[in-house]
Amino acid sequence: MKRRIFPSIILGIGMTLWGCAPAATSPSATPIPTDTLTVPSPTEEPTLTATSTPQLAVQPFTLTSPVLEAENMIPTLYSCNGKDISLPLTWGDPPEGTKSLALIMEDPDARAVSGIVWIHWVLFNLPPQTRALPENSPKTNTLADGSIQGKNSFGKICYGGPCPPSGKHHYVFKLYALDSLLNAPSGTTSGVLVQKMQGHILAQTELVTTYRRH
Repeated sequence: MKRRIFPSIILGIGMTLWGCAPAATSPSATPIPTDTLTVPSPTEEPTLTATSTPQLAVQPFTLTSPVLEAENMIPTLYSCNGKDISLPLTWGDPPEGTKSLALIMEDPDARAVSGIVWIHWVLFNLPPQTRALPENSPKTNTLADGSIQGKNSFGKICYGGPCPPSGKHHYVFKLYALDSLLNAPSGTTSGVLVQKMQGHILAQTELVTTYRRH
């Protein structure tokens, strides 16, 4: 979840990330419409559905991570209590016709505290032949393979690890197989990305993980 970005509103959410590419604007305590490139509230984000194609029935792809512990718990290393680096991810073959992949990591449990689903990572235009993301993804606007990083709810353009104020939270990694590249710049928020993906999703898969702050 988030760090102490809004101390007057969200006590103990977490500390500001360091070392990420700076975002064009600082985050606001009040959600703003997605066309202004801010973190959307759950009610602002449209529902995504996969395009109905024969490939979906015979070519599902799944998302996993080799480092998850019991109950799919994210190790401390990948959280704000550790080194706050991205965990490694792997997945199977996407459907035929996939032109790019997109990844969104979110904390739905944050809604009870912050009023929004907290976005931890936005990454899109991954090459269709990509089958994994290594540990400690670079904290840059774009990656070496041409992938583009969007803005998370911490206001940073990179991965932001779990950092709940207390208790156990769920962290959902959503991977989308798309039939096109997305025309969007680095710093694009998940809400804007969701709108741009509409009508282009061939398949999607989720990995639900957890983390408990120590």
